Amino acid sequence: MTALAHEHDAPEAKMPHQDLDEVLWQAWKAMELPEGYRAEIVEGFIEVSPTGRYSHSRIVNRLRDRLSAFLAGSEYAARQDVNVIHGRKVWIPDVFVLSEDDDGQYVTEDGLGVDASAVPLVVEVVPPGHDSTARDRVRKRRAYARAGIPVYVLVDDYDGHGTVSVLTSPIPGEARYTGELRVQYGSEVVIPEGPAKGFVIDEAITGPPRNAIG
Repeated sequence: MTALAHEHDAPEAKMPHQDLDEVLWQAWKAMELPEGYRAEIVEGFIEVSPTGRYSHSRIVNRLRDRLSAFLAGSEYAARQDVNVIHGRKVWIPDVFVLSEDDDGQYVTEDGLGVDASAVPLVVEVVPPGHDSTARDRVRKRRAYARAGIPVYVLVDDYDGHGTVSVLTSPIPGEARYTGELRVQYGSEVVIPEGPAKGFVIDEAITGPPRNAIG
């Protein structure tokens, strides 16, 4: 993963927060990435990362397929590979829930993605590597809470034998979630609220517990 940002420690490089957001936004829009890479704006950085390896995509696709079936007939759908935008921040969740929208009301004015306010649930499946795990466990956790996204699901192959965390009740001003359900692979966790309320994440999605990998 590559991260691009302003230099925090150089006084002469400091600029008002809004100016930095605009600089990063314009740089992000101008980026031309090779196939198989994606770029997000997370907490003052442009982060470029490759698409997931097979084990990662297997969990993502299982989860999306089952979530799509669960939401069938409702006003919501499971989506992926779409920019979720909050102000001048951009994320590409592995899976997210979005209200079905026939008239484009949730698409941002510039057409680059959907507004985070229309997203009641996001899912990230943690990829390998220190920077990647820190992004999903820490930086995106704060970012999603700051945006007020009601439910953040974190599927983490690299937490002991594997864990699933369901984070709820965000406090945007404090950039944190106050509710957390966390279970080991092999156990079930149920989404407690929102359009996916009652959806079960279990071994059929995650696979069996992993070897302890820290």
